[in-house]
Amino acid sequence: FLFKFLVIGSAGTGKSCLLHQFIENKFKQDSNHTIGVEFGSRVVNVGGKTVKLQIWDTAGQERFRSVTRSYYRGAAGALLVYDITSRETYNALTNWLTDARTLASPNIVIILCGNKKDLDAEREVTFLEASRFAQENELMFLETSALTGENVEEGFLKCARTILSKIDSGELDPERMGSGIQYGDASLRQLRQPRETTTQNKQQCNC
Repeated sequence: FLFKFLVIGSAGTGKSCLLHQFIENKFKQDSNHTIGVEFGSRVVNVGGKTVKLQIWDTAGQERFRSVTRSYYRGAAGALLVYDITSRETYNALTNWLTDARTLASPNIVIILCGNKKDLDAEREVTFLEASRFAQENELMFLETSALTGENVEEGFLKCARTILSKIDSGELDPERMGSGIQYGDASLRQLRQPRETTTQNKQQCNC
């Protein structure tokens, strides 16, 4: 499968660092604010299936909002990121969430990430408060650290696992336009047949 992912949230929350940590397995030291959109991809094994995650890292600054919104269309999953040391980024979550569900799809699978877990001493948002927000808005939730790598991989994989289970249950249809999901190989199109789990994704980005 090929899944389109977004990384969204206010500027300075560490979105690009999370993406870099996930793809390169290291911390991005000299990270500047993203201008517009950056892109990365990685092939992962999720429950025995090969999935290519196509990840769009969007700028958090308000002036790029109109540009980044156009990338929301057809996203299957998203990491919604705030900074645990900044209440301002937490307060902005509702706006980002509304954008994602309105512009991408009401069925988009979203995981809330409280980033910068390594700066616990400077925390402004409690774990409990954020997990309540996640519950109320039907989001998955975990705290991450792009610096140490804690929970970064788990965030992306948890999202991918949920999308797969929704495909299996019939809640998500990869054949539907704008689902953000494509089959990596034509032979996998028979959803209910035993799937070949080792097929590498041969489909390139059609963006």
